[in-house]
Amino acid sequence: MFLFFSPIALVLTVLGYIVMFLLAATIAPKVAGKLSGTFSLYSSMVLTLVLIIFVFSATLAAIIYAIQLWQGAPVNLTDPSVVWGFIVPIMAFVIIANLITYLISPFMINMFYGARPDQRLQEIVNRVAQRLGVKPPKAVRVRGPPNAFAYGNIVTGKYVAVTDGMMELVDQNELEAVIGHEIGHHKHRDNAIMLFLGILPSVIYYLGVSLVHLALWGGNAGRRNSSGNATIAIVGIAAVIVSFVLQILILAFSRLREYYADLEGARAAGKSAMQAALAKIHIFYRRNEDIHQSVKDSKMRALFIYALTDAVAEPFYRVSRADIERIMRSEYSPIEEILATHPPIPKRLRFLENLTWI
Repeated sequence: MFLFFSPIALVLTVLGYIVMFLLAATIAPKVAGKLSGTFSLYSSMVLTLVLIIFVFSATLAAIIYAIQLWQGAPVNLTDPSVVWGFIVPIMAFVIIANLITYLISPFMINMFYGARPDQRLQEIVNRVAQRLGVKPPKAVRVRGPPNAFAYGNIVTGKYVAVTDGMMELVDQNELEAVIGHEIGHHKHRDNAIMLFLGILPSVIYYLGVSLVHLALWGGNAGRRNSSGNATIAIVGIAAVIVSFVLQILILAFSRLREYYADLEGARAAGKSAMQAALAKIHIFYRRNEDIHQSVKDSKMRALFIYALTDAVAEPFYRVSRADIERIMRSEYSPIEEILATHPPIPKRLRFLENLTWI
């Protein structure tokens, strides 16, 4: 697998990031703006998931087709020599790497954040889990500024982590809303779903890099200048670019899952408590820009209840209805939103505001 860390891979990665940022700055915000409000939350998740699977499958078929053209073999998308000799080893490498991360990550999180059981927090988690009709996860208190996250696996069990900063910032109802949001991630199996989806762009990326290497150095001498080499090189470069497009789609799906978890927080403690908790955290990070930056830079930000802060808010902690309405009207960066795992707080607050059945 050393070829994946070659200069070719580095160049292709830079190209992929350039395309991703161009899409995030131009086409993606316009498409999102036109589709906004067209579909329900659930329909949006289903359509986004179908689009992700379609793009992955179509790209995989194009890769197999290109390899068979290069080999001069009849086109057969289920050809065992291609599937088992080229596709499966790369998929196995990506899946094993992700599974290892999945299995060890709870231990690493517990160690890094100094996770410790908290009986009072566990009682609140038990109570909220009962309201949401699920088995209570383990409650742990961790170091850090206001945040919360859900993690775990089949070996360690499920956890809900709440930081010391969060415990000090929110009141009882708001804390229950935050915990409801995190239990919602477990209830909806978001960790497993996002683990699966995260594998797809990685598979396409590594297959694309492999095709470019194959075009440059693979095959016999007679093929090195053939049109077949040019074809698989073009398909390989396109596959790398598509892997970054897939990542944009997966980030969009992740943001939809955050709305879905916010629903559970609202069910657990009421939408006013969920809104107030989000507004308080938002205001805290706008006031403490250095801490905000540490959250943005964290590799754990996809797990946090709060990971994107770009809208203007007033620098104080006690929030009123007027404060929430002011944040809902705030501006935010469409580019940053497209590249984020979480929706901006103004949109989350407006989503909760429009709920009429909670």
